[in-house]
Amino acid sequence: MKSLNAYQRKRWLGLLLVIIVCMLGLSTPIQHFAAFPNEVRLFSGQLKQLDYGMPVHAQVTSDSQLLQINGSSDRSTSINLNKPLTIQSMHSGETTLKLKLFGKIPFKTVKVNVVPDLRVIPGGQTIGVKVKSAGIMVVGHHQVVNGKGTKVSPGETAKLQLGDLIVRINGHYVNEVYKVAKLAEEAGTANRPLNLTVKRGTRMFETKLSPVFDAEDRAWRLGLYIRDSAAGVGTLTFYAPDQGVYGALGHVITDMDTQTPIEVGEGQILQSNVTSINKSQNGEPGEKRAHFIKESKVLGSIERNTPFGIFGKMQELPAHSYDQQSMPVAFAEEVKEGPAQLLTVVNGQKVERFNVEIVHVTRQQSPATKGMVIKITDRRLLEQTGGIVQGMSGSPIIQDGKLIGAVTHVFVNDPTSGYGCFIEWMLQDAGVLLKQASLNLKAA
Repeated sequence: MKSLNAYQRKRWLGLLLVIIVCMLGLSTPIQHFAAFPNEVRLFSGQLKQLDYGMPVHAQVTSDSQLLQINGSSDRSTSINLNKPLTIQSMHSGETTLKLKLFGKIPFKTVKVNVVPDLRVIPGGQTIGVKVKSAGIMVVGHHQVVNGKGTKVSPGETAKLQLGDLIVRINGHYVNEVYKVAKLAEEAGTANRPLNLTVKRGTRMFETKLSPVFDAEDRAWRLGLYIRDSAAGVGTLTFYAPDQGVYGALGHVITDMDTQTPIEVGEGQILQSNVTSINKSQNGEPGEKRAHFIKESKVLGSIERNTPFGIFGKMQELPAHSYDQQSMPVAFAEEVKEGPAQLLTVVNGQKVERFNVEIVHVTRQQSPATKGMVIKITDRRLLEQTGGIVQGMSGSPIIQDGKLIGAVTHVFVNDPTSGYGCFIEWMLQDAGVLLKQASLNLKAA
């Protein structure tokens, strides 16, 4: 009986300890501490508040005079952790903050990475996009009726697949369809195959393709549907005047038939005018109807086509901007759920500002698409578009006076909502924000 009572006491004591640990884990100070990052990133001159929410005093020490702590330039300052700790960066560089409880007990070490200040001009203008691929895109196969009446496809025989990029024929770079037709005729007449250099994904390989004379059309055929360019409309996200570069679309341009990303050989962005809106409905996304204007006046070049949009050089801010003043940008971890605004065009070339709600934020420590879920809340925009429409991708999203991201996709079954990407990843692909600034960002 005595042994049984001792066992029960131990059991109840263990249960009590579990309850105490759970209560501590759910307490506000412990939750604040657990959610606090080991690393903080700032732009030069930026002010940031760090909230521990713990009713104790501490001594905070910086490895350098890179920061002002609670308004003081002293490298060591006494603080109350029950109040927000305010740090302001003075210039770019790295430092470490060391917090000691009561000035003696090591409590927390925070690495602070300060990058040069970056401000960009938000876009919102509808732009025309013309892209020339870095080769000839294979977008389909077709059967050729030869002189014996047999249907064959030379392209399939050469093991070419949809999405392949033919970059060289007989050792010469080619990116124009009309030249391929000429080479096919020369090779067929001379009864010799074409030597193709093909890119499939990241792999390069060689193959031979023998043109077949089409008895019906009286021409030499490759048995392929091919394309050398693409065109469409989208939205400018930002212009960085100091670097002379821009970013747009927020997502990769893909071939409409194969859905493979287009490898850009050259390209241009042009002014565009929205003529009408085909409204979105559940199950059927709408689209902006627009046409290019002043095609002789090129706004910028297209140098890269990445998962986060198109990027290149731009010499000046396009006309009809919402505001020509530059604004600060936000790191991915600064974006929060709540109200925001987007800039876009729904008529002509006028950029307007509309209200949205950020309903979910995905915490990303490295570049990835679909960083946030946004919902259109502006009645005026809903009445005109039904929600997010094709051509709106790239529309800049602004929160608390900072550019935080861009619209990228619409939910087919709920066009009032869609995805957005963080502006940080677009700025990296544009080459105006160092990728090292986003490394090693982990929660405690």
